[in-house]
Amino acid sequence: MKLKMLLLFPFFISVTPLFTQEYDTPNIIYILADDMGIGDVKAYNNDAKFPTPHIDQMVREGVKFTDAHTSSSVCTPTRYGILTGRYSWRTHLKQGVTHGLTEHLIDTKRTTVARYLKMKGYSTAVVGKWHLGMDWHYTYPGKVDKFGTNLNTQTSIQNGPTSLGFDYYYGISASLNMSPHAYIENDKLLGDNLKLIKDSNEIKNILGFGAGKPGWLDLNFKRDEVLQTLTNKAIGWMNRIKKQSPDKPFFLYLPLNAPHSPIAPSSKFIGKSKLSLHADFCMDVDNTVGQIIGAVESLGITENTIIIFTSDNGVSPQAKLKTMQEQGHFSSYIYRGLKGTLYEGGHRVPFIVKWPKIIKDSFETDYLTCTTDFIATVAHLFDDILPENIGEDSVSFLPVLSGEDKNDIDRGGIVHHSDAGFFAIRKGKWKLIFHENAGSRRVDPKDKPLINPGEIQLFNMETDAIESTNVAAQHIDIVEDLKKLMAKFINEGRSTVGKSQKNDPTPKGWKNVSHFESYLKIN
Repeated sequence: MKLKMLLLFPFFISVTPLFTQEYDTPNIIYILADDMGIGDVKAYNNDAKFPTPHIDQMVREGVKFTDAHTSSSVCTPTRYGILTGRYSWRTHLKQGVTHGLTEHLIDTKRTTVARYLKMKGYSTAVVGKWHLGMDWHYTYPGKVDKFGTNLNTQTSIQNGPTSLGFDYYYGISASLNMSPHAYIENDKLLGDNLKLIKDSNEIKNILGFGAGKPGWLDLNFKRDEVLQTLTNKAIGWMNRIKKQSPDKPFFLYLPLNAPHSPIAPSSKFIGKSKLSLHADFCMDVDNTVGQIIGAVESLGITENTIIIFTSDNGVSPQAKLKTMQEQGHFSSYIYRGLKGTLYEGGHRVPFIVKWPKIIKDSFETDYLTCTTDFIATVAHLFDDILPENIGEDSVSFLPVLSGEDKNDIDRGGIVHHSDAGFFAIRKGKWKLIFHENAGSRRVDPKDKPLINPGEIQLFNMETDAIESTNVAAQHIDIVEDLKKLMAKFINEGRSTVGKSQKNDPTPKGWKNVSHFESYLKIN
């Protein structure tokens, strides 16, 4: 096997196999919830006011990471990092997110997890919320308005998921509140009743469940049916692939639309939590996890299927946090902050790995990891070391799954990024935030005033994971070291060991609130 691998993929370097026992190539399923806080999973928050039995069952059967983080505290950048192993701020997207009609973000020549696994003989699919841009066609040239007035709905979409290593795609282009409000299959926008609607009230009246951006709408599109539709499509694809090629492994990337706003749980779950619509939607997500696990069991492939569950960032203020908190439920659990911020509540997420063939006994680990680490972990499965221009910010956590005792220093530094484009950096027990308001205007109602506030904030995560006290003034040397490390990570185009790579330039005319270039001047 190794000789064949080296002949086919000479640009990957082989290393000593991690596992001594023989095992077949595993199927891989990556389930990504959308805006689900770490406190929204019962296994992470004993005081959660609603159950998540299927996710909790994963914890009882797998590895529970308690110090896992997304690379950003908003949607698009995290998705970019999962698929490429590279921080999204290295692209032209220095802040914010893409939208429904935004051009593609991932360079089509870049190796994604899907492209790598396809080279290894996998069937690959993404079912769900893409939110990484794709290239649409227009009926006449020129600037596209916010509605997509001149969108050609009949022409094939280019540079979407099927151009990045995925054999199959079914889902929505971006968040559920963004146009086009319709499904896409492979490179085709679906819908027999597509209509351009520019009035926001009309969109709201048709779709219900909160606000939606005006634009293209399939009149048959029902937002409260999207989650189950995606679940059905994912299960259908797995069944079809295993029937066609029973011995061929598959990779399913399942980025859900929930519980992101508009908060639209299915009718089966409305009111089920007796807490809030957000809680109902989280229970709906848990049900999807249960259905996916059930489908894997029905196919008889449980033993050698890796299932990962996580979230793309912390809880959104759209969840009506104060109302839930008054009833004793805290979506960010004990942590400060929420979606968009550099505080832990913005990017510390549930992260669970289930793989019965290797993980015989469940356990918990406080090993520091990041969602960018996926591609290096997958490459490690095949005893490959990634080339220097792939997965620049990715470190394998595969040894942790085998029970190796790895510490935070082994992982190296992790960079956090806010909705407004500001940075924080974590190395070992120390975390440094480069902004007085943690990079965002968003505030969690439960948070108490910070002790020793300042433009630079340093926290000891071993003794103060809730980020109550800024100790920057007491540890000036550590602050300076972390500043230099941040500059190094930017200047070298990578945060892992290897040859320096280039970051994409900031677009001309960009109002660069991220102050990206200012970090390059740190000595």
